[in-house]
Amino acid sequence: MPAKLIIIMGFSYLYGFFEVFMNVRSKRKGTVATSGDKGSLWLLYGLITLGYILSFAIGATQNGRMHSWDTFFAIGSGLAVIGLAVRMQSILTLRQYFTYSVAKIEGHTLIETGLYGRIRHPGYLGQLLIFTGISISMSNWLSILFMMLPVMIGYVYRIKVEERFMLEQLGERYANYQKRTKRIIPLLY
Repeated sequence: MPAKLIIIMGFSYLYGFFEVFMNVRSKRKGTVATSGDKGSLWLLYGLITLGYILSFAIGATQNGRMHSWDTFFAIGSGLAVIGLAVRMQSILTLRQYFTYSVAKIEGHTLIETGLYGRIRHPGYLGQLLIFTGISISMSNWLSILFMMLPVMIGYVYRIKVEERFMLEQLGERYANYQKRTKRIIPLLY
């Protein structure tokens, strides 16, 4: 197995442990006042897992291999690091209001500072950059497709569920926030 693939897999495992740690930690912080996840977290976990399995399975072969692995490895690694920084910054901005499930914490207020001043879901943007970076670093166009297709389906559904919930919970304030910001890509989407 190529050393680059081992590094990619190692980063993926470390990132997974980080998310599990943050999930356990976030459950201890606040009291959930209202929940509205509608199974979106489990669907997202399943689709991410499917993306990883398919991406790594095809990435370990020569099917779809793009040459210049060093270039793609560097670009992908850079995207993954940027994504991790964006993800961590979004978690730090939300602080006690950060949860993995779609939920409203007691005393919840709408956060509009930091990255949240421009986009509504910077944590998801960070994760998408991480998954894109991981798949690009494998230097295989099929790996990119097999990773990103299920992941994007999961996040589109998750964002839809979360935004509907936030509108129900925060009403007009969240509707106004939606008008001023984009979902995950500033100025575009």
